[in-house]
Order: sequence, then C-alpha cells, then structure tokens
Amino acid sequence: EQAVAVAGGIIGGILLFVLIGITAYLLWKKFCWFHSYEKLTDAVKMTNANAVFQDQSEIQLKTTRPRSVPFIIPPTLHERDWINLMNEEHVQEDSDPYMITQSGPRSSFHSLAGAYVVGTINPELYKFPEDKSETDFPEGNIGRLWFSIEYEQESERLLVSLIKVRKLQPPAADSCSPFVKIYLLPDERSYLQSKMKRKTLNPQFDENFVFQVSSKMLFQRTLKFLVYHVDKQKKHHLLGQVTFPLKNEMLTDDNKLIIWRDLEKENLEPPSEYGDIQFSLSYNDYLGRLTVVVLRARGLKLQEESHAISVYVKVSLMNHNKFIKSKKTAAVLGSPNPVYNETFSFKADQTELDTASLNLSVLQSIKSEKTHLLGHVVVGPFMYTRGKELEHWNEMISKPKELVKRWHALRHST
Repeated sequence: EQAVAVAGGIIGGILLFVLIGITAYLLWKKFCWFHSYEKLTDAVKMTNANAVFQDQSEIQLKTTRPRSVPFIIPPTLHERDWINLMNEEHVQEDSDPYMITQSGPRSSFHSLAGAYVVGTINPELYKFPEDKSETDFPEGNIGRLWFSIEYEQESERLLVSLIKVRKLQPPAADSCSPFVKIYLLPDERSYLQSKMKRKTLNPQFDENFVFQVSSKMLFQRTLKFLVYHVDKQKKHHLLGQVTFPLKNEMLTDDNKLIIWRDLEKENLEPPSEYGDIQFSLSYNDYLGRLTVVVLRARGLKLQEESHAISVYVKVSLMNHNKFIKSKKTAAVLGSPNPVYNETFSFKADQTELDTASLNLSVLQSIKSEKTHLLGHVVVGPFMYTRGKELEHWNEMISKPKELVKRWHALRHST
C-alpha cells in the first residue's frame, strides 16, 4: 500500500509539472505575439509618416485617382456603411482611406450589375456628338432645308412638317424675307405655302401641312419644296429647291422621319425638244466600278396625258457598241417631270474606259403593254461622243470617286 501511494504521488507531481509548463509556454507565446504586433504597427506608422514628409508629391501621385476614371467596388463590400438616396442611388458615407478627398460636391451613380460606381464625372466624356448638319456646309452651298414626314394609314394623310432653313443666299445684299411652297408631284397645279419670315437668312418655320393621298399612290409621289425670297418691291425670287421621292421610305403611323437636304438651283434653261435628263457619274479606279445616279427628267413629251402612263429610265453599259449589261429605274406614273434618285453600279476595268459607253434611255409604257422611246443620251469617250456628253465623261475620269452631276438633252436619233 505504501508503494502504491508513492507511485500515485510521483505521477500526480509529473502531471502538475507538465500542466504548469504548458501554461507558462502559452503565456510566453502570447506575450511575444503582442510585443511583435506593436512593433509592426509602429513601423508601418513611422514608414507612412516618413514617406509623407519625404515625398508628399509621390504619395499623392500614387493614391489620387483621376476624376475622369470611375472604379468599381466589388460585391463583397456592398454592406459597408451605405446610406440610401433618392431613386435607389447609393453613395458611401465613409471616405476611402486610400483616396485623397476631392473638393466639391460628391457624386452618386446608379447601381449596375451588382456593383456601385463611385467617383466624379468628367463632363467631356459625356457630351453628345455635334450635329454636323448644322455646321458642315460644302463649298457653293446655297442653303439647307429640314423637314419631317409621317403617314397616317387609317386617314390616308401625309403629314409634312417644315422645320427650318439655314444659310440662305439671297440674290442681293439686302435682308432676306423667305417663304416656302410645298408640292406633292406629279400635281404641279396646287401647293401649300408657309408663312413669310422677315429679315433672316436662317428662318425657323415649325409649320405643319397635310396632303390627302391614298396608300396605293403614296410611293409614286414626290415632295417638292421651293424656297422664295420677297424683295422690297414684293417680287418673288426662287433661291433654291428640294425634291424628295417617297418611294424608298418606310412611312408608318409610328415612324416620323426627320430629313435635311441641300437646296439646288433651278435649271433656268428651257427644256430641249424631247426633254432633259439629269444624272451623276462616278468611277472608282480601285474597285473598277462605274456608278450612275439617275436623278430626274424634265419636259418629257408624253404620248398620252394619263395617270396610267409610267415613265422609267433604262441604263445600259456598252463596250465597242456591244451590249454588256442594263438596269432599270422604278416607273413613275403620269409625270413629264419624274424624279428617280436611283443608283446603279457596273463593273468596268480602267483599261476599258476608252472603249466603254453608257446609254440612258427614257421609256414610256401604258398599262405595261406598249413601250415607247421618249429619248436617249449617250456618254462616253471621244470614240462615241462629243460636246457636253464627252465633257461629262472626261470630268468623271479626272475626278475619281467623286459624283459629277449634269443635265443632258434627250435625242431621238438611233
């Protein structure tokens, strides 16, 4: 029994000694960790303080973010001291400790895709692009007209809004008092007229006009605007005109088109015997492409005065008087002054320009039964043409990639 008691005392003493040792070790570790933490934080504070005093400009350069570059706070920080603003916008209440405070009001942004954008706005980045139609006027421009069109299917009404005209060029140095007449071709006997604006080269009209026209006939019609100036003797002077075919436009109740066009001078020369045709030519030497834009015709001698008559233009490319390819415009009903504004392109190698030519024929058909030639014109090199037709062809070649526009008299010769 004495041996058992001695053994128990020895084991209890060993356990007590081990327990005291473990307790002492843990206290020592805690003391060492706390001491090293104080040294570390003091070192960081000293380092930051020294850096600020040694090179303040460098710290500011590293920590200041540009005003114009916003940054994103990750979603993990969403719950950090945010206060609600109106319209579900948010802004952080406490400033970022790594960002120098900016003077002036603080900006807030809408949340987007689970993140908050914070910072300040650079207004230069959010400017709308400048409307160049108000500033870019080509050389020789005589004015520019803005208007809008809309078609009401149920009431079959074409709504035309005359908005404004800019940069008018009056015939004399005195002040300009303009007004506008609006036609819906082919009806040239009736028109609607705007109010006159006194003493201005940049009139603002903002007037609405209505034309009654069926949906079946709508795309056969052409809007025509004539801009006049009234002088001191009450005489009217035509400053320019705009023609706008409706055939290529998508006009619906919910589709209001706002359009601008440059004014064109009226052709004051009397029509030729068989009428005249206006078109543009352009040649792209890089693509080997010849482009023809059929614009309009005037003074055509129609065989019958009927709305059933349709007039179209056939454009044919020839080489050594051999037919290569032809294309047709859409037909315009019952007008001796049809407007087309249609573009056609033909493949033509640059080496073929000395032997190629274009034949533009104006044709009339009645109910698609009988076709009658009203006149034609040929433009091309010296081998085939002379006069204005040759000049037009040569000017096209001398001005590559540029549209060259001219009027030509129609002929009946074959």
